Amino acid sequence: MKRVIVGLSGGVDSSVTAYLLKEQGYEVIGLFMKNWHDDSVTISNECPWLEDSNDAMIVAEKLGIPFQTVDLSEQYKERIVDYMFNEYEKGRTPNPDVLCNREIKFDVFLKIALDLGADYVATGHYCRKETIEKNGKQIHKLLAGKDGNKDQSYFLCQLSQEQLEKSLFPIGELTKPEVREIAAKADLITAEKKDSQGLCFIGKVKLPDFLQQQLQPKEGVIVEVPNTIKSYHKELPEFASKEEELAFYAQKYTYNQTDGKVVGKHQGAHYFTKGQRKGLAVGGTVEPLFVIETDVEENVIYTGQGKSHPGLYRRTLFVTDDELHWVREDLALQADESMEVMARIRYRQPLQKAVLYKIEGGAYVDFETPQSAITEGQFVAWYMDEELIGSGVIS
Repeated sequence: MKRVIVGLSGGVDSSVTAYLLKEQGYEVIGLFMKNWHDDSVTISNECPWLEDSNDAMIVAEKLGIPFQTVDLSEQYKERIVDYMFNEYEKGRTPNPDVLCNREIKFDVFLKIALDLGADYVATGHYCRKETIEKNGKQIHKLLAGKDGNKDQSYFLCQLSQEQLEKSLFPIGELTKPEVREIAAKADLITAEKKDSQGLCFIGKVKLPDFLQQQLQPKEGVIVEVPNTIKSYHKELPEFASKEEELAFYAQKYTYNQTDGKVVGKHQGAHYFTKGQRKGLAVGGTVEPLFVIETDVEENVIYTGQGKSHPGLYRRTLFVTDDELHWVREDLALQADESMEVMARIRYRQPLQKAVLYKIEGGAYVDFETPQSAITEGQFVAWYMDEELIGSGVIS
């Protein structure tokens, strides 16, 4: 009887995860992670951790498995929240979900589980794990979930071989409707419960309200840049090397206030992110305005009209070596090597054809078609077929 500790969140996915493992004959223990309890920035009825931990406890009782709550809010604040403030301050846009998996669920939580004598931890992620042998060594593959609509492999793009070795994803072979059906048949209280949106306090909380705790509001201007400015229409230089070409395409546009006209005011450039449309509160344009760049030094937001504005698009991005991560270390590229991959720069984005080029100091991801709102601080993840093989922070 191998012992598995399930991160029971009070939702249907983790409930069914625990149920399936119990059916398969594992010794199952349920643990609820309390990550956040600063009610000053949660819209309390929207983020009911008490209700969630209660539901998790009822599910554990129904399944006849031991249950306890662990308070990880201190580590969460330190590793996720402080990191987020830090990134936003620099004008980057972090992805807390990816970090939460790397730093909390598959690190702090995993260590607690191993201390409790667990052989594995299991979560309700829609992804799959396959283990192969290569040169006498076990290698764990992280595969997309069977339900294309719910595939969550992207959120696990920073996991290591050591973390994958100890992880199980029992619902990865199922679709969401199948998971709900199993929950209903097993008479689990969570069968009809609606999905929570991302991290509890992000999304449920008005992000500017949350950021205002540490990042002071300061008024600045919103500039609208027309799509006719010179930098969008410059001639292509002759490239002496592939690396020079990639560097050229990876360069982001830089703007001055003289490039456009002031159309409004904002309360802090660090509250905004590239590609954002909501919250600008500027009317009277033919097409809606999108953020095309934020300048946190000068506290200016640059915008453009419509989702096809050239300022939103770039074909190439760069990841520095210290933010480059290979899930499959055995496939890691060396300098001057390249590989064809499918990549995405955000969750739920359909996979895009790209070529990965490794150079000294980092790697370029060069997309076949220009991508909208490539955002510093977010994660790019690359795949071969269904397998996620690596990722990195967009720099």
